[in-house]
Formats: sequence, C-alpha cells, structure tokens
Amino acid sequence: MADATTTDGFPDIAGMRYEDAREELIAIVAKLEAGQAPLEDSMHLWRRGEALAAHCATWLDGAQAEIELATRPASPAAPAGELHADDEIFDEDDES
Repeated sequence: MADATTTDGFPDIAGMRYEDAREELIAIVAKLEAGQAPLEDSMHLWRRGEALAAHCATWLDGAQAEIELATRPASPAAPAGELHADDEIFDEDDES
C-alpha cells in the first residue's frame, strides 16, 4: 500500500502491515529521543522512520477512503473515484 517513492532504500517496508510499521516507528522514535546513537546511525533511523510514517499514512488514508465509500449515502451527486474527508460531499448541511 505504500508509495514506492517514500520507501526507496527500504523495500521491506512496502509489504509491512500497518501495526508492524507503527511498532517499528515507535521503537525508532524512542531510540532517536534517547540520543545514544552515532550521527550516521541516527540519520539512517530518521530516514527509515520517515518511510515508516509515510507507509502508515498510506494505510490510514486507504482505510479512511474505504470507510467513507462504504458509509456514504447513495447519491447521484456523489463524485466517482477516490474520496477524502475534506470532499464537499461530506460537508454538513446547515440548512435545516
């Protein structure tokens, strides 16, 4: 589910489950916050963390789109294709 450009250099991330990627990201953040790794190792951890975060965001965006698609009312005015939370179709109608 992850975008190939965000996981370049980390091909194993593309096949990771959301939960596994999130757990590894949490561990990386803890290591970086501890400040005990040499600079080169820290930079590698940072890049991997960025790739993991992008992978998790892709998973979450996909899940959100699926939920929105499954729960939206059938409407001829509904746009075809991918949906996002900020789409006009999801705006609340204040004209009661």
